[in-house]
Amino acid sequence: MSLEALQDRIRDAAARGTPLRLRGGGSKDFYGNEPRGELLDTRSYAGIVSYEPTELVVTARCGTPLKQIEDELARHHQCMPFEPPHFGPEATLGGCVAAGLSGPRRASAGPLRDFVLGVKLVDGRGRALTFGGQVMKNVAGYDVARLAAGSLGTLGLIAEVSLKVLPRPACELTLQLEMSEPAALDSLNRWAGQPLPISATAWHGQQLFVRLSGSEPAVRAAARKIGGTRLESQQFWSDVREHMHAFFAGPEPLWRVAVSSACPPLDEPGDTLIEWGGALRWTRGHDPRQTTRQAQGHATLFRAQDKEQGMVFTPLDPVVMGLHRRLKAAFDPAGILNPGRMYPGI
Repeated sequence: MSLEALQDRIRDAAARGTPLRLRGGGSKDFYGNEPRGELLDTRSYAGIVSYEPTELVVTARCGTPLKQIEDELARHHQCMPFEPPHFGPEATLGGCVAAGLSGPRRASAGPLRDFVLGVKLVDGRGRALTFGGQVMKNVAGYDVARLAAGSLGTLGLIAEVSLKVLPRPACELTLQLEMSEPAALDSLNRWAGQPLPISATAWHGQQLFVRLSGSEPAVRAAARKIGGTRLESQQFWSDVREHMHAFFAGPEPLWRVAVSSACPPLDEPGDTLIEWGGALRWTRGHDPRQTTRQAQGHATLFRAQDKEQGMVFTPLDPVVMGLHRRLKAAFDPAGILNPGRMYPGI
């Protein structure tokens, strides 16, 4: 399918007032509120448009499989530094950016939105709009390119994306230490103030895992300082990123809790897995929203068999919700693009 064909589908839907469900590989259909509307499959609009390894920039269309991009980057010893989760072999670049999710390396490298240099967006009128470009210093006015990250397709179809990429670390190793949750949080916050090449952390079941990435001398020196035993396989981080770790198995609702890294244990019933130096905490079963509000954080019902419409994400302040509604009206005046996927009316 061509870009023009995608534009025509959106124009036709807008004229009929028919909601559209923008969908790539469908690997993140579970995320957000229930998808609804006529299916607009973006997978046929695919391919790497340009890739300049020396410039550390890749541009690709929305339907391009994430694996295809990662394999091409790996050929040049480069990577997407935010380590995006796939949640399935059909994951596409468009869905990756629309979901805005980052993996274990996020705390050290930064979130996905920080690596979005430019996007081509098809809005609710069927217009192809280009924001940003292929260099870091290209923003004048509102940074709409990064605004598209995490929008779940509610502002427009993310047709094309330019991403900043980085070289793969020369050396990586993972350490495993046995310690309680309070001790792990204390250690993580203490290490965060030191010049250590920590690229990922995870705590679960009285075990703390710390990944070190960088030059071999720096990694070896940090490993001696932190201690613990070396974990030979790097599969652990892939399992955490893709929710294949045993913690994520089972039918209980999965909550994604964002708090300050210095926040003490939330004392929620049930199991917990902690990432990002203490700033991301996954919990199973019990609704943690009240505890999270008290900790000045926010909770998302990440995965559940039954979701109450409009209750997946933390309710927004009225002023912020007003901004969201005005953005939606500006980009999608007919309200046809992934309606309600984030919040009712958006």
